[in-house]
Amino acid sequence: MSCPRPRRACCYVRRIQRQNGSNHDKRLPGAPMNGAGGGDGRGVAGRGSGAGAGRGRDRVLGLGPGLGRELVRGPQRGRRPGGQRDAGEERQGPGVDAPGAWLRARASLPAQGAALLLLVLTVTEIASSAANGLDNRVLVTAGRALLDGRSPYADKRLLYLPSSVPLAVPEAELGARVLQVLVPVVTALAILAGWRAALRIFDVGLRSRLGVAVAGGLAYFAPFRSEVGLGNWTVASVLALPVALGLAARNRWTAAAAVIGAAIACKPMLLPVALLFVFARRWRALAVLAGIPLAASALAALLIPRPGLLVTKTLPFLLHGQDAFARPYDASLGTVLPRAGVPHLPAVLIAAALAAAGVAAAWIRWRRGGDGRLRLVETASMLMLATFVLSRPAFLHYVLVVLPVLLASLPLRGAVPRSPWFWIVLLPQNGALLVPALESLQRRAFRDAVMLTGLCLVLTAHCLRRPAPAPPDAAGCPAARAAHPLPTGPPGAAGPAGPGAPAGRSH
Repeated sequence: MSCPRPRRACCYVRRIQRQNGSNHDKRLPGAPMNGAGGGDGRGVAGRGSGAGAGRGRDRVLGLGPGLGRELVRGPQRGRRPGGQRDAGEERQGPGVDAPGAWLRARASLPAQGAALLLLVLTVTEIASSAANGLDNRVLVTAGRALLDGRSPYADKRLLYLPSSVPLAVPEAELGARVLQVLVPVVTALAILAGWRAALRIFDVGLRSRLGVAVAGGLAYFAPFRSEVGLGNWTVASVLALPVALGLAARNRWTAAAAVIGAAIACKPMLLPVALLFVFARRWRALAVLAGIPLAASALAALLIPRPGLLVTKTLPFLLHGQDAFARPYDASLGTVLPRAGVPHLPAVLIAAALAAAGVAAAWIRWRRGGDGRLRLVETASMLMLATFVLSRPAFLHYVLVVLPVLLASLPLRGAVPRSPWFWIVLLPQNGALLVPALESLQRRAFRDAVMLTGLCLVLTAHCLRRPAPAPPDAAGCPAARAAHPLPTGPPGAAGPAGPGAPAGRSH
């Protein structure tokens, strides 16, 4: 006869009875096997309610009063067996240890108010300057050129696809004073929305200690101030990447591809993320990702006079490292190393080797599996950082594309932000810490290159390192559970050993 107890209850009973030296089948006299009796004799499988059923269940399990109910139902979330709430477990998820649970807890109201005040003061300061929105003006000029019947690509600084030009037309209808206030506010709100989307990947709230600390720290973070002040359309990628990774974590790859494709149509920055869909063998989603910007650019090219200037004028300008105005801000290794005295060819080879190592590390990280959310975030961030090291240009605010999703993984055990080197390379970007030797216009790119290259090296080493074994759980058993495993192959892919196999199953 099969055991009438739920499987989870049997596991608990075996463990406790093994510790007490008793047998699994030992029962009190008169206790029924299948729970067919009434009153006190319903047993574990009985459906009766009230004190009689509870006492019968406890006698069958051989436990004290009330504890049998806990073993049958399983521990309540955030409560101890005695009914007391455990503050550390209330918001603790899979892979989260005690420090992670503390970060996920709700921040105090004064802390939330202080973070909000810092952000408001920072955005107000930037909006009061007439020099803000410098990068956004390039697109506004392109939109006005389209309205006037001229080619937007007559300005060689327009480094965008044709699909972005019609999107700038509404801005071209607004006045300069309105844009001076509107652009910093919208940019800051979009970055905060991206931070909230990154937190949601790991089930962390925006009003948590982690969410409030990072939001308040943005006021002192140089890339945030640069992005809000310039109004660069990189902010579309800052918002799109965490949204797309959150969708992919819920196995909605086609929707994630649509989000990435729409961001590429605004600014072609998230192109390296297409390799993530290749790693996961999501070919239909990859087709959606490529089709959205291609179709949008083809339609926009029909509206733009002389769209061929994108190939004959803009691309040569981009490949030659832009002009003397933008070159001092370029933090890519291929630009910074020659300024430090390294010959051009060795500098390019060093950057290419580091980028290739980053792509290989991303592939190794994807094959390693583990927590599905952490796997997506670290693989996508590795691909983007490898691109920033090699591509020209690579500016200060590009780090905002990957930093929110990496910081949001901090509550998880084994996440890369728990390495001290992660924070060391970010330290020079603190606005309260001034390095006089790197503050001049000609040397500012060296500080930015240290950040981008340092993050690439730290994440590469993290992806290549073997993960430490998980600590045992409260019962002494190893925590072998893979949290949020993702089916990485196409539907119907068989075999757990293949590259497209799921990362694991929960016990």
